[in-house]
Amino acid sequence: MATWSSKRKFIYGGSIVAVVLVIIFGVFFSIFYKAPTCTDGMRNGGEQDVDCGGKCVKLCQSAFLPVKIKWGGGKYEKIADGLYNVASYVINPNTGGAAVNVPYKFILYDEAGILITEKRGVVTLPAHRNALAFEPAVNVGQRNLSKVIFEFIKQPEWFKSHDSLNGLAVLDKKYTEEENNSSLEVVLENRNLLPYNKITISAVLYDSQDNAIGFSRTKIDAIESQESVSVSFTWPSSRHGKVTSIEIFSSSEPVRDR
Repeated sequence: MATWSSKRKFIYGGSIVAVVLVIIFGVFFSIFYKAPTCTDGMRNGGEQDVDCGGKCVKLCQSAFLPVKIKWGGGKYEKIADGLYNVASYVINPNTGGAAVNVPYKFILYDEAGILITEKRGVVTLPAHRNALAFEPAVNVGQRNLSKVIFEFIKQPEWFKSHDSLNGLAVLDKKYTEEENNSSLEVVLENRNLLPYNKITISAVLYDSQDNAIGFSRTKIDAIESQESVSVSFTWPSSRHGKVTSIEIFSSSEPVRDR
């Protein structure tokens, strides 16, 4: 029968072994264990899918609605011989999702259905806002542009965001034209308590049948809080009284929400 002394030695020895094992396990755990992250290529940490959803800023594909393309694809406007502005109206139905630098391409065809050229670019899709994919002065040479197809090269990579320009108001729109040119003056006001920086402003002109017959884009470095600014658009052509309504798009770099 073991004496109390031997039992005590056994207990002490076992305790020491247990402590050593815990220390060894802790060392190995700290070396080899990697906490779940939103960039580790695995579905973990409460994510809804691989590296998206849950605590991750990036939204999963199942968490957003697909964008919609108006106008049946792309529109064009001749601004000079061999030069056309081309554009597409993109609707983002996601109130809490944005995407930046989404690649697209315009495919241009002549009246015989023969490919003229492709024009590629990127567009930012702010949360709960429509966007204009726009390419100015596309050169088609001596051919006549007859059809434009618009398509995304890659699907948007969405992240959590919100409408960061909800304090930007359009106070006035004044369109004027002469025989060989036209212009648009837009007055914007920042009703936010903070300044807005690096804003892209796009304009679309419509006729009485709601057809888009003109478009352009410009940028503003900043609009201070409670400040009003005038933004100018010009075209080297006239639409001869066909413009009946004007739509203004505004966008900036989307804010990533946590």
